[in-house]
Amino acid sequence: MAESPTGPVIGWEKQTPVPDGYQFNDYLHVQNGHLYMEDLDLAALFLGGESPLGGKPFASPMEVVYLPLIRRQIERMCGYFAEVSAEIGYEGRFFYAYASKANAAEEVVRTTLGAGAHHEMSSPIDVDIALYMRRRGLLPPDRMVIANGFKPANTLYDDRLIQLRREHEHIIPVLEDLAEIAPLVASGLQFDVGLRQKSYGAHQNLAEMDAANSRFGLSMDDLWKAAEYVDAAPNLTLRLYHAMVGSQITDRQAFVDWLKPPMEVYARLRQRYPSLHIFDFGGGMPVAMTLDFDFDYRAFVRLLLTTLQEVCARYNVPVPDVMGEFGRYTTAEHSAHLFKVIMEKDNQSSLPWYLIDGSIMSSFPDSWALGEHFIVLPLNHLDKPFQQVQLGGMTCDSDDVYPPKKSQSPLYMPVDTDELYLGFFAIGAYQEMLGGVRGSKHCVLPEAVELIVDRDESGYLFTVLPGQSEQDVLVNLGYREAARSLDATRAPSGT
Repeated sequence: MAESPTGPVIGWEKQTPVPDGYQFNDYLHVQNGHLYMEDLDLAALFLGGESPLGGKPFASPMEVVYLPLIRRQIERMCGYFAEVSAEIGYEGRFFYAYASKANAAEEVVRTTLGAGAHHEMSSPIDVDIALYMRRRGLLPPDRMVIANGFKPANTLYDDRLIQLRREHEHIIPVLEDLAEIAPLVASGLQFDVGLRQKSYGAHQNLAEMDAANSRFGLSMDDLWKAAEYVDAAPNLTLRLYHAMVGSQITDRQAFVDWLKPPMEVYARLRQRYPSLHIFDFGGGMPVAMTLDFDFDYRAFVRLLLTTLQEVCARYNVPVPDVMGEFGRYTTAEHSAHLFKVIMEKDNQSSLPWYLIDGSIMSSFPDSWALGEHFIVLPLNHLDKPFQQVQLGGMTCDSDDVYPPKKSQSPLYMPVDTDELYLGFFAIGAYQEMLGGVRGSKHCVLPEAVELIVDRDESGYLFTVLPGQSEQDVLVNLGYREAARSLDATRAPSGT
């Protein structure tokens, strides 16, 4: 589908039906008027028929978590680095780390670890998750755990990291501040450590990088002091240098240009500290959240590695092992929220309103907080005529709408709204964490049922996590007596 002249392409942009077999992207296509995620018929989840689930159809709203897409993303990126490294003779290794802040759900972390990813984290609860995975045998002994975030002395995070080190050797605390060194030294435990430099944003040289207005990372002066302190400590070894220049960067040349000053610093550090061998370029890897997305991952990897070769050659140091922290890239595409259109309302508006049985702003809050665009497509009636519409959620809030208020992207949906279901896609990163898992949502709408989909050689594997009941929501908000009263008044007669 050609790029819209008005804004990001978020769905079908014609009044005519979608042709059978049409491929929206590499995991969404049309077959017999239904939308498929790979070969899963999404409409059949609600309408029955040839559903792989069989039995009684689900009720909406519902979240679908499709784990094979997580493995696909990890395998593809590892493949790009392996292919390019072989082509250009790059001698360093590649480490894929999952940035767990994007989505810390058990099934997500379990899947990333199972696919071979290293684990990046940033809070004390993250440490509990890592310990849980370690004790279940899902975090292998040789897998690295990268501990970002602020961790000064006498904090819960600092204490938990030391506890984790007693059970897992390959943990790398990444220092944000000089004050974070003393607790590691005092623990007496052997630690490999990393240094994070203040490098966020667009910069073309070291002076611009050091002037960045960021609360993260070390200034140039403190970076060298930290390296000296770590080198002098009997139980610390410098292993990793961490740079971070942005998020969802779609210009690959700019991405690498912003990383050049950090590469220079890495090379200078490596001249003095031979134990340093990992260049962690942080996050920033973009992912398709709209249908007009275009980014050549392979070309980015080639540009990154050839630039590292050139910089390291100038400083006469070996090329580093390369690590990326992939959060949004790993998880955005694996999750979708599915809704039913419960009403078409004209209301003398320029475009008809389609009202859905859930909340847009609660389910993926970046749509209203940041004006973020996500893919939205009907699950059925794709073989029928379309019209331009606007979507509204069920909350009493003027921001519970889609497309976002300032968006210029047109949205088309089928004219036939009878048993019409639709889905929002590429919402698997950050949205559930920001909206609050099992928390109480805007206008006290309960959380939807979650269907976790996986597959093996024998076919699909399904797990259903129930949504919130009315009683759950009341208890969350402190209305315990009201919840008990509601249970009593709604109990079947004779009980």
